[in-house]
Formats: sequence, C-alpha cells, structure tokens
Amino acid sequence: MIHMKKISELILVSVIGGAITLASYLWFFSDGIATNQFSTDEKPRILQTNFNKNELYAAENTDFVKAAEESLNAVVHVKNISIQTVRDPLVEYFYGRSSERKFEQIGTGSGVIISSDGYIVTNNHVVQNATDIEITLNNKKKYKAKLIGADANNDIALVKIEGKELPYIPFGNSDNCRVGEWVLAVGNPYNLTSTVTAGIISAKGRDLDGNYNIDSFIQTDAAVNQGNSGGALVNTRGELIGINTAISSLNGGFVGYSFAIPSNIAKKIVEDLIEFGNVQRAYLGIYYEELSDTKAKALNYDSNEGVVITGIQERGAAKEAGLLENDIIIKINGNKITKFGDLNGQLKSKRPGESIKVTVYRKNGIKELNVTLKNQFGKVDIGKFDFTEYYIGDVKPINSLDLTKYKVKNGLKIQKLNNQYLSQRFGIKTGDIIIGIDDNAVKSEKELEYFLGKGQNKQYVIVQILTTNGQVEYIPIKIN
Repeated sequence: MIHMKKISELILVSVIGGAITLASYLWFFSDGIATNQFSTDEKPRILQTNFNKNELYAAENTDFVKAAEESLNAVVHVKNISIQTVRDPLVEYFYGRSSERKFEQIGTGSGVIISSDGYIVTNNHVVQNATDIEITLNNKKKYKAKLIGADANNDIALVKIEGKELPYIPFGNSDNCRVGEWVLAVGNPYNLTSTVTAGIISAKGRDLDGNYNIDSFIQTDAAVNQGNSGGALVNTRGELIGINTAISSLNGGFVGYSFAIPSNIAKKIVEDLIEFGNVQRAYLGIYYEELSDTKAKALNYDSNEGVVITGIQERGAAKEAGLLENDIIIKINGNKITKFGDLNGQLKSKRPGESIKVTVYRKNGIKELNVTLKNQFGKVDIGKFDFTEYYIGDVKPINSLDLTKYKVKNGLKIQKLNNQYLSQRFGIKTGDIIIGIDDNAVKSEKELEYFLGKGQNKQYVIVQILTTNGQVEYIPIKIN
C-alpha cells in the first residue's frame, strides 16, 4: 500500500507539473498572446526585471532638478506677428480695381535668454519676416522685442528686450558633450510656460536634408514638439549646449529624433551679430570628400573615418599652412573628425584670423599643422569688407541727366566691372546701372554695400541691373 501511495503521489506531481508547463507554453507562445509583439490596441505587459547591482547606473544619480530650476525661467515664448498681403489678379483684371488685402499672421516658438540685460537667441525661422516680436517670460510678463540680426544659413536669430537682472542660461562647450550624456530640452510652446523633457545625446555631427546648412546637429531623444523651436538643450550642469531646431517625423509629432544647433556655433553667431552686424565665416580653403573604404585603401590608411583633401585653393588658409592634396584630416584642435559634418561644425565656430591645429594622416604618418583661417576672399580680416568692390566693382551714383535718360528714380552706374561672372554669364558691362537689391532700391554706395553684406545671411541676393539697351536684368548672386 505504501508503495502504491508513493506511485500515486508521483503521478499527481507529474500531472500538476505538466499542467503548469502547458499553461506556461500557452501563456508565452500561443496565438493571440504574444509577449514581444502587440497590435495598436493591445497594451504591453509590465514585467519585473532583475538587475545586477554592480552594473546598474541609475537615472536617479543624475540631478535633473537643479538644471531644470536654473533653465525654466530663462526660456521664453516667442510670438512672431507679420502682415501678409494677398492679391487677386482676376478681380483686378475684370473690375479694374485693386484686390489687395492684408491680414495678420502669427507664428510662435521658443527662445533662450543668454544675458541678464535681455539678449535672446532663437531660430531664424521663428522670427522670419516678423513685423512685431512679442516675448513672454515664464512668469507671464510680456515684452516687445527688437531683432538684432539673423543668420538664415545656420537658422539662428538674436533679439533683445529691455530688462535688467533677467534669468539667463550660460553657454556651455558643445564640443565637450558626449553621446550617451543626459540632457534636458526646455521649451515654451503654445505659451504654456516652460516645459522640461529629458533624454540623452543620441549622436553628434548629424547632417539633415532640406534647407539646413549646419551639417553638425546634436541629435537627442529628449521629446521636442512643434513650438519648441528656439528652445534650450542643456546639460545636467544647467549649461546651454544647443538650440533645439528640428525633429524627424512622418506625422509632425515627436518620434524620438530631435536636433539642436551646437552652442559653440550659436555663441559665435550671436557674438558676430552683436559686434559686426553680420556673420564672420572662416574657411580652410580646400576641396574635399568624405573618406571611403576605396580611398582609404589607396592612401594606405586603416580607417574610413576622416575627410580627405582633394584639392587646395589658391590664397587659402590650407595652402599657406602646408596642407596637401590627399591629406586625411582626422582631428581639429584635438576633436575627432569622422565626416565633413564634424569638420564643418568646427569651422562654423571660428572666425577668420583664428588659428586651429589640424591633425592629418599623410603617407603612413601623422602630422600636426597650425592653420590660420581666412575668409572666403582669402584674407584674415574680420568686420569690414568691401562687398561692392568684390562682387560688382567700382560704382558711382547716376547724375540727373541719366535719371531722365533712363527714366529711373535712383541707381548706381558701374564704372569698372570686377565680377567676370556678371559679364560672361549675363552680359553685364561698364555703364550698366544697378537699381536695386532684392526689393530694396539703392541710391548710394553705402546702401549697396549694406544690402550686399546682408546677403551673407541668405541663399542669394537678386541684383536688379538696368542695361544700356533699356532691359532690366534680375541676377542672382550668392554672397558666401
């Protein structure tokens, strides 16, 4: 009996064990109860997970509170008010009267106070074409703002409000931020007061398609949505390391990819706008391509990270410093260069006349060269530059006889043409008259110089030239 009793117990345990095994199988693997896939209307299960204490780096160890407290009051809401004009050509044609109607268009975004006296940095696309700019602080206090300057190429704008002892965020060094580092995105969308989200730096030196010429965005997974443009990306020390600018999304909402202009680029642009009124661009003076496996093998280099020089420009900084064709640029000032975005990011934070240390691979060895950067014209000068002389030539205001002869109200006659592109491509010659830049009439050399210089912040400017045969030509010129 005892033996039979033990057998019965064994059978019972086996049956229970089998039932548990079968239930476990159905739970984890049967159709309709998948553990690692679920449809849009299913909810993911919450499972406990054990961690090895010795390998755990807890988020709690990172102090977000201090950085958030120091940033919230320095991020503002930016309201852009512009007057748009629309016309109906059919109404004008059939009824012979003007159909012009004006309406107010409002755009919004965020901005970052960067000084106690009221300088605010934001994106150019937030304030572009604004007739009025209104700033609302986190405490709901409102100010009228003045546009100090903008750089459309890098999508940075600087505005100012009249204030004292305002909270602000100090600039940090974006070169020092690292992939995997915790960051906060602070914005003031929809005038809801400032909002903080947290994430990590996902990548550096990102190049985005579209109308972006930055090539060196900081990518983060901190949630950024519409209205956050121009807001702050800060590190856990509360330092500004980026200006939130764009998201990558199919539906317009945040899906895990947001991009910020590095603070070193933004800081340099802001300083240029305050000091010079335009952006001072530094050039290395090379032709280049990103390093490929094939090119690296041909140059006997055991990596495909870097930028290879394919040509040296005459009068450029590279030629003067001794850089050579087929040199592979691998570092700038000790910062690793893996692709052109890294190189471009370094150059955008520098001015003509500044020196940088360029590390290159050349013929089985590493060389370091000191390079003094120049501007696009092969000079180390910053600030004042004669755009009229370089892009046009010698000009002088037309006299009263020419005003009557050509039936114009203003203009500058070309005395000597320096820009061969104008003559070879468009047939412009000495004696032709410049009457405007974009939508601006030019009456003096000072005005012409101003509007050409302002064209640095655009893709190109349209120069209106009245030729001696009475034809008005509209010629695009890229000022870079």
